[in-house]
Amino acid sequence: MRDVTHDVPAPDRRTFLKRTGVLGMAVASLSSCSWGPESTIDPGGSGGGDRTLTAVIGYGNDGTWDPTQTASAFSMAANHHIYEGLLDTDPISREPYAALATRVPGNLDGTSWRFTLRQGATFHDGKPVTADDVVFVFDRILDPGTQTLAKGFFASWLKEVRKIDARTVELVLRFPFPEGVSRLTLAKIMPKHVFSRPGAWDDAIKGLAVGSGPYRQTAHHPKSNTTFEAFADYNGPRGPAFKKMNWLTIVDAAPRVARISGSSAGAQIADNIPYANIEQLRSGGLSVAGAAGMNNLFLMFNTRHKPFDDVRVRQALHYAIDTEKMVEVALKGHGTPASSFLNEGNPSYRRAKTVYDHDPEKAKALLKEAGVSGLKVDILAVNVSWIVDCLPTIKQSWDAIGVRTTLSPQETTAVFTKMDQKQDYQVVAAASNPNQFGLDADLIMRYNYGPTNLWMGYTRWAGDPVAKQLFRDMDRATREPDPEKKTTMIQDYIDVVAQQAVLYPVVHNELMTAWDPRSLSGTRAQPYPGINLLQAKWV
Repeated sequence: MRDVTHDVPAPDRRTFLKRTGVLGMAVASLSSCSWGPESTIDPGGSGGGDRTLTAVIGYGNDGTWDPTQTASAFSMAANHHIYEGLLDTDPISREPYAALATRVPGNLDGTSWRFTLRQGATFHDGKPVTADDVVFVFDRILDPGTQTLAKGFFASWLKEVRKIDARTVELVLRFPFPEGVSRLTLAKIMPKHVFSRPGAWDDAIKGLAVGSGPYRQTAHHPKSNTTFEAFADYNGPRGPAFKKMNWLTIVDAAPRVARISGSSAGAQIADNIPYANIEQLRSGGLSVAGAAGMNNLFLMFNTRHKPFDDVRVRQALHYAIDTEKMVEVALKGHGTPASSFLNEGNPSYRRAKTVYDHDPEKAKALLKEAGVSGLKVDILAVNVSWIVDCLPTIKQSWDAIGVRTTLSPQETTAVFTKMDQKQDYQVVAAASNPNQFGLDADLIMRYNYGPTNLWMGYTRWAGDPVAKQLFRDMDRATREPDPEKKTTMIQDYIDVVAQQAVLYPVVHNELMTAWDPRSLSGTRAQPYPGINLLQAKWV
């Protein structure tokens, strides 16, 4: 999922994927590629500090690994271990700390931030990190002719990045924007001498990763596993605690649980734990903890496919869903029906003026008012395990109001490849969590809405007059210097997003992580997909 201009021509599939790499997932055709030496599925059984940490990730590793493009849960989590930003943020508190830079700026209300790079910082190939590398990355992000996800997080407030000397850079802001300091972790610094070569960005999509972080990638096998090794020359703030790591990608719930429990156990940590397995894992001696945030099941409508151009139809289908039943049955109580685009724990949360409480009679009335009858809907859905668990409730709810519903769960790569190819569809059900990028509401909303946003390309809604006014309101809110006024302005335009229901959450849910406390300490569950082991260590 990147912030891109959507109506650019795509002369061929390879060029199109190069430019769009959606959700970090539009590269299914690259699944035969691998980087580094062959690696085995090491169960982590060797003793002492030299043993391999094995992790199980419930998301695919076959999405783009380009840090300026990716929203893939697997590759984003891995990239936080491989790369550094000028500043990075704590995975739980999201407080910024100095990473490649030597300090966090003291004055965040100015329009210029200056950073000095850490003395002796080197990339994994031994070359020093320089100001030229920093400028190279930010130039790519801010280049109007280069479509990246990161552009949507920076271009509205960051004017340019200048080289002062070999180890010093200056960020020039368009206006004071204190929130931007936490976004610097999204600009991972990449070696210019590697990624300026012809074809290198294609290689980054496929899995090539060379950073300055505490771990270097040693092998990458899409749909199987990715391996890492401690970077011996790392001299930054959060050093490697594990000599080697092996991250397995296991999307199906049952084998994922099996790899961390019982006779098949071989992993020390796993994310995306099914709610039905929590007590089983705890009884086996594992720690299982959850964290609530923006993780959500959303519905996305194709507004050029009638009757979904009619807001009443979109609203009707939301009102029809028995969200309380979905939380109880599919999520085992680990979730809440959406009452805003933002989750209730977000600092900018306010209950939306339009809340889709279960109201089948209102849903029927809206369909009748829109002149719609005999509607048949095919839900194109991702096969993430908890999403699949939620789909039957949607079907039962829509069938109950006379909407004949079929379910078509597919691999995430397949779903979003269809979106990239602009294939026709009616409704998509998928998982999203903008908290991967941060907590501030401006970032979250720009990730999903905006005139050049990828999601707006999928919904075919950006040209709607309501959308155009929404985008203007978003820009005004971004520039508002008063924090309280800014929050109110964001809450007001979120009311518009709720009322339009073009791309909108159905439920927000809690994400569960399990680990072996006999092996690991310093582990924390995070409220977004993936894991972060930068403060974990062997017991």
